[in-house]
Amino acid sequence: MSAGTGASLLFIDGRWRPAADGAADELRDPATGEAIGTVARAGEHDVDEALAAVDRGFAAWRRSSREERARVLAAAAANLRSRAEAIARTITAEQGKPLGEARSEVEQSAGYFDWYAEEAVRELGRTWTEGGREFTVERRPVGPVAAFSAWNFPASLPARKIAPAIAAGCAVLVKPAEEAPGAAAAIVDALVDAGLPGSAIALVTGDAPAIARQVIGSPVIRKITLTGSIPVGRELVRLSAEHLQPLSLELGGHAPVIVLPGADVEAAAEALAGAKFRNAGQVCISPTRFFVPEASAAAFAERFAAAAAALRVGPGDRDGVDVGPLANERRLEAVESLMDDLRRGGARVLTGGRRVEGLPGWFYEPTVVVDVHEDARILTEEPFGPIAPVLPYRSVDEAVDRANAVEQGLAAYVFGPEDAAREAAARLDVGMIGVNGTALAVAEAPFGGVKASGYGREGGTEGIGEYTVAVYTQAAAPSEGEER
Repeated sequence: MSAGTGASLLFIDGRWRPAADGAADELRDPATGEAIGTVARAGEHDVDEALAAVDRGFAAWRRSSREERARVLAAAAANLRSRAEAIARTITAEQGKPLGEARSEVEQSAGYFDWYAEEAVRELGRTWTEGGREFTVERRPVGPVAAFSAWNFPASLPARKIAPAIAAGCAVLVKPAEEAPGAAAAIVDALVDAGLPGSAIALVTGDAPAIARQVIGSPVIRKITLTGSIPVGRELVRLSAEHLQPLSLELGGHAPVIVLPGADVEAAAEALAGAKFRNAGQVCISPTRFFVPEASAAAFAERFAAAAAALRVGPGDRDGVDVGPLANERRLEAVESLMDDLRRGGARVLTGGRRVEGLPGWFYEPTVVVDVHEDARILTEEPFGPIAPVLPYRSVDEAVDRANAVEQGLAAYVFGPEDAAREAAARLDVGMIGVNGTALAVAEAPFGGVKASGYGREGGTEGIGEYTVAVYTQAAAPSEGEER
């Protein structure tokens, strides 16, 4: 068992163990900056062993029945729920988010396993006869999967990769982020304790670029899935060219919000403040650019800033905390750099705009800015932090054009009268749209983007299809009365 703070180990061929050479890196608490444990740093030998294990594991797991896969997934969901409090506290200690958000993330993760337990038993193929011939299209597991996940949702991101892959009959090599590996480790334990063969799943941590090169360079891996940045996604596409592995890429977002004329400005401001500053703004579908009609922009900004200022910032394990720290020092420095650029361009800060005084970790105040210069970096760079620019517009056409004028296309939000909101939503170049609401990530629906935000989908019936290949067979149709 490797979940929790302390020594985070590698899971290879059914057992937890340190790296072969004993190498490890420090694991730090973002609320204090202090070391709270170590993370094993896998070497080439460790990764080779993990690849060999999932190769063997796939050979066995692909032969499992759909009913067996469903049983394992459902039992894993139950295991996650029974261990939810310990996993949530691990997430908060390693990643920083408030404990309530961490608990919700564990429940969401269990929900993915429940959903794919049901999907595992569905018939994905089809059969028909014509001209004395029988035609069959069968969906078979694609093969061993390399799953790379990020630190901002250390449980739900690996869960929505692992669950459909296991449901399809694949084996999985998981590479979680070094900043917060404990939740992914808990998912591995939940699956193995549920009856998944230990060789059908592996977990390695360490030098991410080196591991990616070795894993993707192996002919064992037949599918790659990543949640990460756009530059990392482009690099994985290049690495995959040699063996032509298919990829599912959920990359960066820069979600616009269009508040339409006639919208309830105060209600929209309140709802969007909660969505924007969840997980300290470190959410790929976080609303990041707030387009509001000129006539109501000031009122929206005032209400939005008041809601942001009322949020309590502090360590995630304290009662009443709404916003935890940024996950690492790199994010704090990146947020400060964006704020420096905004100030140089003349932006006005309505609330926030600085580190939180009196707290030792990587805390930054929820921030709302107005009078943003048209060349400000935050208008094209994903902030991935607690900064919200309010941007007045003159016409809905202008708002839509500005919303689409970035390379990212993951998510967007529209608030206003229903017919007008749906009309505006139909013009947005993104993979997911919230109309008068912000809750997009659910197990039943496909999650993913367009343009530089990647391709492929996680969640929904589409999610399991990402881990299968269509195999077509044509044969003489059985004679009447002949058994198939």
